[in-house]
Amino acid sequence: MVRVRFAPSPTGPLHIGGVRTALYNYLFARKNGGKMLLRIEDTDQNRYVPGAEGYILEALQWVGIEIDEGQGVGGPHALYRQSERKGMYREYAEQLIAKGKAYYAFDTADEIEAMRKRLEEAGADAAQYNAITRLQMSNSLTLSADEVQQRIDNGDPYVVRIKIDPKQEIRFNDLIRGWVAVHASTLDDKVLLKSDGMPTYHLANIVDDHLMEITHVIRGEEWLPSAPLHVLIYQYFGWTTPQFAHLPLLLKPEGNGKLSKRDADLGGFPIFPLQWQDPVSGVVARGFREDGYLKEATVNFLAFLGWNPGTEQELFSMDELVEAFSIERIHKAGARFDITKAKWFNQQYLKGKTDEELADLIKEQASAIPYHSLLKVCHLMKDRVTFPQEILSETTFLFEVPAVYEEAIVTSKWNADAVKAITTYVEDLKLYEGEFIADSAKAIWAAAAERAGIKMGKVMQALRLAVTGAGHGPDLMLAMEILGKDEVVSRLEKALEKLSQG
Repeated sequence: MVRVRFAPSPTGPLHIGGVRTALYNYLFARKNGGKMLLRIEDTDQNRYVPGAEGYILEALQWVGIEIDEGQGVGGPHALYRQSERKGMYREYAEQLIAKGKAYYAFDTADEIEAMRKRLEEAGADAAQYNAITRLQMSNSLTLSADEVQQRIDNGDPYVVRIKIDPKQEIRFNDLIRGWVAVHASTLDDKVLLKSDGMPTYHLANIVDDHLMEITHVIRGEEWLPSAPLHVLIYQYFGWTTPQFAHLPLLLKPEGNGKLSKRDADLGGFPIFPLQWQDPVSGVVARGFREDGYLKEATVNFLAFLGWNPGTEQELFSMDELVEAFSIERIHKAGARFDITKAKWFNQQYLKGKTDEELADLIKEQASAIPYHSLLKVCHLMKDRVTFPQEILSETTFLFEVPAVYEEAIVTSKWNADAVKAITTYVEDLKLYEGEFIADSAKAIWAAAAERAGIKMGKVMQALRLAVTGAGHGPDLMLAMEILGKDEVVSRLEKALEKLSQG
């Protein structure tokens, strides 16, 4: 059975690229009838940020990624925390030492820095702790067994490092990039177990993936340089290596370089799924959800950042994405983070919602508006906005009588014909006793213009100006229906008085 995992670190808000990684894992698991696990990789306790774990869970829930149930430690949704499995990792590190594939290293930070400085001064290609330099350092390869044991018994701090055999080539077949080959001589002896007893990512990641029977590791391109080391660790343990798929980087909107928070700040768009407030600095980072992006649009946008279905279809439900998804259609090249496309997706999904669904999205902000009126406002605006909150921000004229009138329209459109037609319209409205809806408002206006001997189109913008204060906007007749006959008459009379004085 296919088994995948999403393994974020709780070091701050989950980047939107991390959500894409989780989404691709989820789609692949569902497409293949498999399972998806969530693992919190919190081995670096110095970088742990309170609230980050809850943020990760809420973000995944918001976009609709369902974590499969399992026997994870510490809670629902197969949630594993590496910090709660600390003792187990030491056992595996000791196994590698017993196999001669790892060793104890007692070097201090100053000694390691001195070694690196010597190498740099000598013009070495890389200042690494590797097969050559380890022979000049304080470790269980250069010390006697008795001295090593004495140091451990004395409580001397140490780390466990992997022992790289430099005379080999490491090869693996990446499902996205094809065959990758790296010579072991380019690798250094990475730390597997830190002096505080916590494993590094390299050890914990491999041990957990093996024990959790992960069949496919789908992760970001930034982990590609570490993949040869991970393959080697699998080989050292004698375990089956999962299949790797390293996803393309997210690029700046212009396509030149990796996307950063600074790019988002300068461009005025979010790169986190949810709003986040830093618990130390108090700085608030924008979120897709709070900016008004619908979860369906966000998922659709993320799915297309590095993948395409091979068809002309662009709008997909989650179920449709599951059906269409395949790793073979993920491309290697970086994916441009085109925020205008995200906005387009949002517009499409807003248009597809019912008036009731839209009203439910904004009813808390529109608590002063009667629900039946709010439904009409949503119907009026749904084809004209990008975000739900714009339904209210773009219709303030419905709830506030215009205090000023757009000067350019006053100059170009407010004339004797406009005054005559609108005056006639006011007279006819006062006499009208039927239901005041958009159709009747339009019919009365057409009759009034004809009675005044004026072509309706010539004075339409002036009518809009008198009602809303602006020369452009949503369907005017529907807007007048929402306002009601008495309010429309009141506004028209005010405009006739104020603009005639001008």
